[in-house]
Amino acid sequence: MTDTHLTGAQTPGTQAPGTQAPPVEAPARTITGRLVGLMAGNMAGRIGALASLGIATVMVARIGGPALVGAFTLVRILPGLLCHLSNAGLPAAAPYFLANQQYDQSRVRPTLAWLTVVGALIGGLSWLALSPLIYLGFFTSFGYWVALAATVPAFTQGFVSVGKGLLQGTDDMRGASLAIAVEEFIFLPIYLVILLGWYGPGALITGLVLADVAAAAWIAVRLARRGFFAGWGRPDLRLARTISGYGFRGYLGQLIDLLQLRFDMALLGALAGPKVLGVYTVASKFAELVQLPGLAVNYVLYPDFAKESRAEATRRTRKLILPAFAVSVLAALPLAAIAGTALPWVFGDVFDDAVVPTYIRLAGVVTFGVTGLIMAYLYGVGRPGAASTGQAIGLVVVVVSGVLLIPPFGAEGAAIATALSFVATTAALLAWFFHLPHKQQLPEQKG
Repeated sequence: MTDTHLTGAQTPGTQAPGTQAPPVEAPARTITGRLVGLMAGNMAGRIGALASLGIATVMVARIGGPALVGAFTLVRILPGLLCHLSNAGLPAAAPYFLANQQYDQSRVRPTLAWLTVVGALIGGLSWLALSPLIYLGFFTSFGYWVALAATVPAFTQGFVSVGKGLLQGTDDMRGASLAIAVEEFIFLPIYLVILLGWYGPGALITGLVLADVAAAAWIAVRLARRGFFAGWGRPDLRLARTISGYGFRGYLGQLIDLLQLRFDMALLGALAGPKVLGVYTVASKFAELVQLPGLAVNYVLYPDFAKESRAEATRRTRKLILPAFAVSVLAALPLAAIAGTALPWVFGDVFDDAVVPTYIRLAGVVTFGVTGLIMAYLYGVGRPGAASTGQAIGLVVVVVSGVLLIPPFGAEGAAIATALSFVATTAALLAWFFHLPHKQQLPEQKG
C-alpha cells in the first residue's frame, strides 16, 4: 500500500497573492501519465508472476499430479506465512524508513540488512523447531524429511520479500515491479534443469530454494547499482526496535489479508490431504486473476487519495464504487465461460474437480474491485485501522466457515468459505466508508 509517494498539482485558490496560477492541464496530464505508467508496470509484473506460477503449476501437475501440486503449494505458502512474522513486517517498514530523510541513512540501511538476516534466521530456526508438528499437520503423505527440508525455504524467502521493499524504498518502482515477476519466473529454468535427473518433492524444494537465492541476488545487484550498500555505518539497536515496531503495526492488515487468502488452502491441506489441495489450488489461482484490476486500482488511487482532502476523496470514491465492481464482473465473465474446458485441457482430466470450486470462488471474488478501492480510500484518509478491521472480519468468516464446510464438502467447502470471506470483507469496508464521512471531521493525519 505504500508503493508510491506522489506530489499532486496545486489546489486551485491556494497560490500566493500576486502570482499567476500555473496551468492545470499539464500537471494533470503529467500526474495521470505517471499513475497510468505505475499501474501498467505493476499490472505487468503481477501478470508475469501469475503466468510464471501458472506454467510452474502445470509442470508440477503433469509430473506428479494433484499430490505434488499440493506439496508445491504447501512449501510456497507455509514458509511465507512464517517469514511474515519472523521479519517483523520489514517489507512494509523498509520503504518508509528509506524514504524518510529525518533518519540517518548510513544507519538505516545496515540496520535493515541486519534485521533481514535476523528475521530469516528466526524463520528458519522456528520452522526447524516446529517441523514435527508441521509434518503431522501437513506432510504425512510425503515423509518427515520433506517437512524438515522445508526449513531452507523458510530461511530464504525472507530475503526476497524484504528485498522488494528495499527496492520500493530506494524509489526503484520499476525494479520493484520487475521483482514481482522475477521472483516467480526464475523458478522455471531452475526446475527444468533439476528435472533432467531428479523428480519428486525433493527436487521441488531444491528448485524453490535456488529460485529464492537467484531472485535475492538479482535484487542485491540492483540495489548495489543504486548505491544502497555504499557509506554504511553501524547498525543501530534503538533504530531496529523502532523499525520493528512500525513494521508490526503497518503490516498487520496485510498479514490478515494473506491469512484470509491462504487459510483455506492450509486448512484444506490439513483436513483433506495434498491431492484435494492440488485440485483446489488450480481453481484458486485461476479465480484470483479477477483480483488484478482491484490490485491496480488500490495501487494507483491510494497515493491520490492521500494528497486530497477527505471530501474530495469521498466524492471520487462514491463515483467509482459501481465502476470498480463492474470492472471485476467483466473480468470474471470470460474466466467463468472458459473454466469448464480450459482447466481440464491445460492441467489434465484429473483436474475436472477444479471447475466447480472455480465458479464458486469467482462468485465471491467479483467484489474485490470494490475492496481495493475502499482500502485505498481508508489508507488515504489516514484510517488504516479501519481497513485492518474489515480484513479481520473476512478472516474470521473464512476460518469459521472453513472449519464447518471443508470436512463435509472438501474443495467446494473451501471455495464457499473463501467466497463468503470476500463478500464479508467488502461489506465491512463499505460500512466503514459510509460511516466515516458522517462523523465529525477531525484534522487529517497521514500515516
